[in-house]
Amino acid sequence: MHRPPHAFGVVAIGRNEGDRLKQCLRSVSEAEQVVYVDSGSTDGSVQWAKDLGIEIVDLDLTIPFTAARARNAGFRRLQELAPGLNYVQFIDGDCELNKDWPGEALSFLGENAMVAATFGRRRERFPERSIYNRLCDQEWDTPIGEASACGGDVMMRVSAFQAVEGFRDALIAGEEPELCVRLRALGWKIWRLDHEMTRHDAAMVHFQQWWLRQTRSGYAFAQGAYLHGRRPERHWVWESGRALLWGIGFPIVLIGALIGLGWWGLALLIVYPLQIIRRATQMPGHWLNRLQFAFLEQLSRFPEALGQLRFARDWFFGRQGRLIEYK
Repeated sequence: MHRPPHAFGVVAIGRNEGDRLKQCLRSVSEAEQVVYVDSGSTDGSVQWAKDLGIEIVDLDLTIPFTAARARNAGFRRLQELAPGLNYVQFIDGDCELNKDWPGEALSFLGENAMVAATFGRRRERFPERSIYNRLCDQEWDTPIGEASACGGDVMMRVSAFQAVEGFRDALIAGEEPELCVRLRALGWKIWRLDHEMTRHDAAMVHFQQWWLRQTRSGYAFAQGAYLHGRRPERHWVWESGRALLWGIGFPIVLIGALIGLGWWGLALLIVYPLQIIRRATQMPGHWLNRLQFAFLEQLSRFPEALGQLRFARDWFFGRQGRLIEYK
């Protein structure tokens, strides 16, 4: 079958995304083939996608769900339906693709043979609804140019994805950076373009949601360091150590100071506000926003440390990690 050199397929994943999924699937209509992988939705979104003519993969939920496994399943189905495609756009079901993005991404990949994956600016759809959404929007604003990793929304060269045998099914988070570690080990490059790519709806308005998301990040840091923590990569070793230092190590020191010095030991607590102020001075933007972001950044070391402990528990008992959902 003859196809344009810049033809691409789409693999979208989601569960109970509702209207967000409708926006997502409508935005990828230019793809030659779209596959949607659903993980047990009960909101009618699967039927809506079928009515739109989208190919559906219902994930087997007797096996622990991960986004990595869902993307791999979608990619395999895409290969069956449209063999020979050179590019695949991975996208989460709570995201909407910018209409100009595929053209920009495919043109760049066509001109840069050693770039395996390219991504652009992911923005939060409603950053004004909560500080947690604003934090996500800030998180997506990564430097332009060659990158060490991408996120879940990415245009990927099929040959590169196949060369590393896709995502690791067992990773409950951080599967994209881990994939990029293996891609870069083979000489491939990852590239961030200065172009709008997707709008994402984190729908994160409660503190508990943010706490669970940071716990998941801590789990991913620990698992990533376990897999690729050796030199020269040192993947997420620093992030793991940072969480353990501030979330576990320093509190232990504080308890020791209380035992040895009595209430005078509480004076060590000043280290936390000093760290918050130090980080706030390094951030851009309005001073109040900087203080809020720095406070949550420092507070995040506690759920991240809990995530580290959860991974250590699962590793010790030889258990598959369970997805930590925040919405």
